[in-house]
Amino acid sequence: MRPVHSWIKQTLDDPQVLLVLVLLTLGLAFVTLVPAVSAPVISAVVVAFILDGPNRGLRRLGLPHPWSAVVTYVLFIAFTAALIGLAVPALTRQVVTFAEQLPGMVGEVNRVLTTLPEAYPKLVGEDQLAAITGEINAATTNLVRGLVTFSLTSAIDLISTAVYMILTLVMVFFLLKDRRLILDWIAGFMPDHRPMADRIWREFVARAGDYARGKVYEIVIVAAAAWVTFLAIGLDFAALLAVMTGLSVIIPFIGAAVVTVPVALVAFFQWGLSFDFALAVGAYLLLQGVDGNVLVPLLFSEVVKLHPLAVIVAILFFGGIWGVGGLFFAVPLATLAKAVMDAWPAGTSTAEAEAGQSLDPAA
Repeated sequence: MRPVHSWIKQTLDDPQVLLVLVLLTLGLAFVTLVPAVSAPVISAVVVAFILDGPNRGLRRLGLPHPWSAVVTYVLFIAFTAALIGLAVPALTRQVVTFAEQLPGMVGEVNRVLTTLPEAYPKLVGEDQLAAITGEINAATTNLVRGLVTFSLTSAIDLISTAVYMILTLVMVFFLLKDRRLILDWIAGFMPDHRPMADRIWREFVARAGDYARGKVYEIVIVAAAAWVTFLAIGLDFAALLAVMTGLSVIIPFIGAAVVTVPVALVAFFQWGLSFDFALAVGAYLLLQGVDGNVLVPLLFSEVVKLHPLAVIVAILFFGGIWGVGGLFFAVPLATLAKAVMDAWPAGTSTAEAEAGQSLDPAA
């Protein structure tokens, strides 16, 4: 125990380590204790990260700041308004229709399952079949109830949701326009000599920003490819399933497996166990394979240098702590953890101390 005690004492005697621990604790407390406040703030920061790429692109073209931020923001608002006006009504109709047809789809699956004990008596027994159908029916009931509850809750909380969206959009504008001022203001509350915290911040912002923008590109590309593919095949609910396929990439590995179920369910209900069913499921699996083996390496080869096992552990860990939100932010949080571990041995490096005290990686 003496080496451990000595290491803890030596570590906590380092003011750079103490500063990092305090900042991490404050951030964790903010996210955990005040979720009603932290959710819009985190959403605004994520959107600002995503828009920072186009903003910097406009500056490289010669448009000065803050006009680059204004143009980027206006284009973002116009795109968001067009998306809400065109896509949301169509998706809402498909969601309602899907919820109405879901019990029929599950009933068709149950009908096929009831023939399995007779066809394969040694593999499937009556007790096993009853357990499987019971689980399927329970999951279907919960899903339909969740869709109805979500619709009612969304209608009731429409005003508060609109208020939070407006506040989030306002924060996005100021994060784009006054980023340097905000970071300098935050830096004013910290010690002048903070090489370890600066190194972690620069590494995290660079990686997380590129990751957020890359994820948006990946979602759009995968969703568009899935929509075209499902339309060409003639699969029902093509738009809804394409959106689900695009969003599945947010949660690595797990998302692709989860969305396989609705795609297979819709294809089975539409065509039964046929060539068209196999074609639809095969096309979906091919899309996920191309995404994982071609698109992801192109977009993220130099962005998130994490082993796949580390990504899976991060998903399980942060998902277990914060639920859906933890699943969405698992990879950025794992990136933060990696930045802390990378900076830990070099927390008092003279080279880092001489690198400057700006919190803005673009400075």
